[in-house]
Amino acid sequence: MRLKIMPPKKSLSVCRAPLILFLCQVMSALEVPLDQLENLVQPPTITRQSPKDYIIDPRENIEIQCEAKGKPPPSFSWTRNGTHFDIDKDPLVKMLPNSGTLVISITIEGKAETYEGVYQCTARNERGAAISNNIVIRPSRSPLWTKEKLEQITILKGQSLVLPCRPPLGLPPPIIFWMDNSFQRLPQSERVSQGLNGDLYFSNVLPEDTREDYICYARFNHTQTIQQKQPISVKVHSMDELNDTITANLSDSEFYGAKSYIERPPKLLTPEGRTSHKEELRENVLSLECIAEGLPTPSINWTKEDGELPINRTFYKNFKKTLNIIHVSEADSGKYKCTARNSLGFVEHTISVTVKAAPYWITAPRNLVLSPGEDGTLICRANGNPKPSISWLTNGVPIEMAPDDPSRKIDGDTILFSDVQESSSAVYQCNASNEYGYLLANAFVNVLAEPPRILTEANLHYQVITDRPAMLDCAFFGSPIPTIEWFKGTKGSVLQENTYVFHDNGTLEIPVAQKDSEGTYTCVVRNKLGMAKNDVHLEIKDPTRIIKQPEYKVVQRGGKVSFECKVKHDPTLLATLTWLKDNGELPNDGRFTVDNDHLVIMNISDEDDATYTCVANTSLDIVSASAMLRVVDRPNPPFDLELTSLLERSVQLSWIPGEENNSPITDFIIEYEDALHEPGVWHRQTDVPGTQTTTELKLSPYVKYSFRVIAVNSIGRSLPSEASEYYMTKAAEPEENPTAVEGIGSEPDNLVITWQPLKGFDSNGPGLQYKVSWRQKDGDDEWTSVVVANVSKYIVSGTPTFVPYLVKVQALNDVGFAPEPVVIIGHSGEDLPMMAPSNVRVNVVNSTLAEVHWEPVPLKSIRGHLKGYRIYYWKVKNSSKRHRRHVEKKILTFNGNKTHGMLPGLEPFSHYTLNVRVVNGKGEGPASVDQVFNTPEGVPSAPLFLKIVNPTLDSLTLEWNPPSHPNGILTAYTLKFQPINSTHELGPLVDLKIAANLTSLVLRNLSYNTRYKFYFYAQTSAGSGSQITEEAVTTVDEVRPVNPRIRNVTAAAAETYANISWEYEGPDHVHFYVEYGVAGSDEEWRKEIVNGSQSFFGLKGLLPGTSYKVRVGAEGDSGFVSSEDVFHTGPAMASRQVDIATQGWFIGLMCAVALLILILLIVCFIRRNKGGKYPVKEKEDAHADPEIQPMKEDDGTFGEYSDAEDHKPLKKGSRTPSDRTVKKEDSDDSLVDYGEGVNGQFNEDGSFIGQYSGKKEKEPAEGNESSEAPSPVNAMNSFV
Repeated sequence: MRLKIMPPKKSLSVCRAPLILFLCQVMSALEVPLDQLENLVQPPTITRQSPKDYIIDPRENIEIQCEAKGKPPPSFSWTRNGTHFDIDKDPLVKMLPNSGTLVISITIEGKAETYEGVYQCTARNERGAAISNNIVIRPSRSPLWTKEKLEQITILKGQSLVLPCRPPLGLPPPIIFWMDNSFQRLPQSERVSQGLNGDLYFSNVLPEDTREDYICYARFNHTQTIQQKQPISVKVHSMDELNDTITANLSDSEFYGAKSYIERPPKLLTPEGRTSHKEELRENVLSLECIAEGLPTPSINWTKEDGELPINRTFYKNFKKTLNIIHVSEADSGKYKCTARNSLGFVEHTISVTVKAAPYWITAPRNLVLSPGEDGTLICRANGNPKPSISWLTNGVPIEMAPDDPSRKIDGDTILFSDVQESSSAVYQCNASNEYGYLLANAFVNVLAEPPRILTEANLHYQVITDRPAMLDCAFFGSPIPTIEWFKGTKGSVLQENTYVFHDNGTLEIPVAQKDSEGTYTCVVRNKLGMAKNDVHLEIKDPTRIIKQPEYKVVQRGGKVSFECKVKHDPTLLATLTWLKDNGELPNDGRFTVDNDHLVIMNISDEDDATYTCVANTSLDIVSASAMLRVVDRPNPPFDLELTSLLERSVQLSWIPGEENNSPITDFIIEYEDALHEPGVWHRQTDVPGTQTTTELKLSPYVKYSFRVIAVNSIGRSLPSEASEYYMTKAAEPEENPTAVEGIGSEPDNLVITWQPLKGFDSNGPGLQYKVSWRQKDGDDEWTSVVVANVSKYIVSGTPTFVPYLVKVQALNDVGFAPEPVVIIGHSGEDLPMMAPSNVRVNVVNSTLAEVHWEPVPLKSIRGHLKGYRIYYWKVKNSSKRHRRHVEKKILTFNGNKTHGMLPGLEPFSHYTLNVRVVNGKGEGPASVDQVFNTPEGVPSAPLFLKIVNPTLDSLTLEWNPPSHPNGILTAYTLKFQPINSTHELGPLVDLKIAANLTSLVLRNLSYNTRYKFYFYAQTSAGSGSQITEEAVTTVDEVRPVNPRIRNVTAAAAETYANISWEYEGPDHVHFYVEYGVAGSDEEWRKEIVNGSQSFFGLKGLLPGTSYKVRVGAEGDSGFVSSEDVFHTGPAMASRQVDIATQGWFIGLMCAVALLILILLIVCFIRRNKGGKYPVKEKEDAHADPEIQPMKEDDGTFGEYSDAEDHKPLKKGSRTPSDRTVKKEDSDDSLVDYGEGVNGQFNEDGSFIGQYSGKKEKEPAEGNESSEAPSPVNAMNSFV
């Protein structure tokens, strides 16, 4: 079983029948498949032979081909010139094995001319004989030109000339062309051209036609040789050159032609006369020629009388002097007219064309395979002009001379066979001939009796793509010719032709295969001798589709592009994806990368501009999609800049654009360089549309111009072109005057005149200067003028203060003055104002706003440009020495000639002083008399804080501080509060008035276990201030500050460690942690857990001389973090790096310390038994923290000191305040009390000296601080 891929559909003849396919003998003769069937016989058939007219190269061996097939294999024989050619007698001739091809060896000995003649091959076996065409053998010839002496041709300008070639006759005829001594083809045109006969025609000559090497060459392609004619010399003279020569030495007849050089109408050089005749054979190329002379040079036009020239078969050559019609037929016969025309007239010539025809087939005889008793026909029909004659041969012998066969009958071009027998087998030859040639065809009659045989391989598997035709083969053979039927499936009926196509070679065609076309098909062939059948199997596959095609891309040179091609195919087929560039392979270049369904091209160059195709193919189909890559870039720079029309004020610039690089040029930018004033600096002159390559440029005087052009497209600008030549314009007077002219005095007695000087480009000539003129505006003085060099400033001295002046500045050069300049108004210098505003009055609007009025100063006293008025005001502070402070003055400026202004932002209940001054361009004038005013009281700010402490079951204590800005005299506080239930609804509001001198209040008779919201604000006579709010609960368990916080984080640092302390406000049972890191770095925070809820911690292992950041946080769901603090460790102390733990003195010291501690503990124990307590113990008893754990050696925290007996419950009033604020005066466990707070100090070795360090001078006790004996623990930690 074999898989067969469905080939493309071929054009096959079809013979249809309703149910059964009958193959007609007349329409389709059956060929015996000799290579597939054994024990079958077949007459010979010629399969290859040499051409009828066989021109050979005499330098090579002669090979005359004759190949044939048949069964048994045929034998071969040859005739030469009509007689038997005995090849065994000629040692130079041999026949190839299993072939009739003759090889004649003439390269060593022998001549080709010896073997010229007419050869015919005969192939023969037991069933008949086939013959070849008559093969005419002729050796090629390439003879030399005959020797001739050629004189120089002297001719007048304008005359016609024909240079003859007359090549030698060769076999085959040579190809003619004209060249010079350098083997360069001579140029041809409408005026000069080569005719079909090889001659060189000049319609009229010109002096440039003078040369001595007009050489005609003949190329003989068969022998690959070129023959050369003697050079022809031509000399063309004009009448002026020959006036004297003609009269003195020569007669007119000695020139080529006798006519003088005048214009003339056309005259035909070839063909001659007005008519001619041309005969051509069918299917050849008809070539008609007309060459005319005349002055001016004539043009040629062709027409056909009573018809049109065939459009698709008509071609012109030789500048329309030659008309070619290919594949001519009898319909092309007729009259063709050529017309030569110039401005002086025309000439016509008519060529009558007759198309003859050598014989050609209408119906060539075809082989017949018949079974005994059958009938058949051989038909031989040919046409030609004249009509060819038909003759028959059998086995190479004229049929009249052949033995009689009762089964055949000859009827002109047809042989009829009836009731054939095996003896009727033979090879018949049909010969159709006329005067222009002949046709010879072999056709055999083979009488066989064979049962049907199927030649197609059994059980073939076909795979076909959906919606494509399926061709299922069933090649067969049998005699008589069998009939064929097709079935589908094991129980299917005969397939009908309304759905299928039955081909005469047995193939079943399904025009449009669908999924339901799959299955097994059976072909059955029958004749009277038997039957045969074969199964084939058909599979239908999904088509391969490109679901995402590559898209058109436009990419800039040097960029990157990616094409995508997604393919979907039948999953049972293997698909391959190939990329092509312009239908060829991709370059072997690392810039091209194929990755799955992507093609990526890097670093794109111009060579990558192409069409890229992705080809997806399986074993059954192939699909492709293409996209174009357009490589674009900035244009190449323009070139060949040229200056023309050089005038004083304009010039014409032209250029040639550079390559557009696939993006059209939209603009050209013209730049110029002024080599005289700004060499090397290019300025933009103008822009020109991209379709324009020339422009007129306006020029300025006295400029040495050079131009360059930049091309612009959508990608960007090209590089500038090469600079043009320089062009210097003549000098002229300036056309412009300086700009930005000003007259402003810098001192009270001068006038400074400034201007923007002209650029060198605008100077228009050498010697640029400025004429500066001025006079007082309101006076009768004449203009004062001075001419200065090319500067930008002139100072007029001795002017009165602040007087208006008329000023003008005019440019001039060596050629003349610029136009009259514009006059501007300036002023001489200003001076400080002389007077202060008077009658200053203050109107207090409210506690923060006042209005100030004043009388303006006289304008003359201002002595400058009035800028406005300026108010200085300040708040008067207490003048006692104890409170003396710097007075901060505020300033408000009112622009223009104002007489009043508003002072906003004043502080209520304050004493202010102000004065007013006038301001001009020079500065401020004297201050007015100070004015004093007071602002009335305002509403106060909110109280500094409101704290709720000591909550009980039915009371709360409120503490507050007065407002930081009372803005008057406080008259009272207002407290409003209301309960909040469990659903967050507010209860009735209670309003209380509190005396202004109080800072705390106890609210009693409150509800048990209830949350209250408080609103608190202060009052002055002006009204109520901003309020502050707070919430609290009357039960201890519910007391939770709204905003717990950690504050006052401080650090006391030594060389390698630091003690951190903080204050905490919030609920109990909070666990703290300390985070720290190097200040200013991005490293993560390092975290240390604090044992218990104590508010101090010691950090170890720090780097000396380093800044650290530190913060304290609380763990848990309500975690919060303090603000950061920064501290610095002490510098590293120099040491010898001795391990102190190994020193004897250290060990002894530690023993002594341990002994001392033991003694102290014993003393304390004795005192406790006597009923006494040392102060630290008392503080711990009063504020014990159940979260504090015993001291650990690794973190330096402190444990609780107690005896086994001391486990009494705490007193009710000894707990921390309700707001959880640990105050210094309330907490005896602060780091300050223990000597680790900010007031502590460190010795040089890092040991801490605290409150209990045993100092000789004791600080006086304040608050609850103890002045008793030091704690033994602190005594140990502070031991020096």
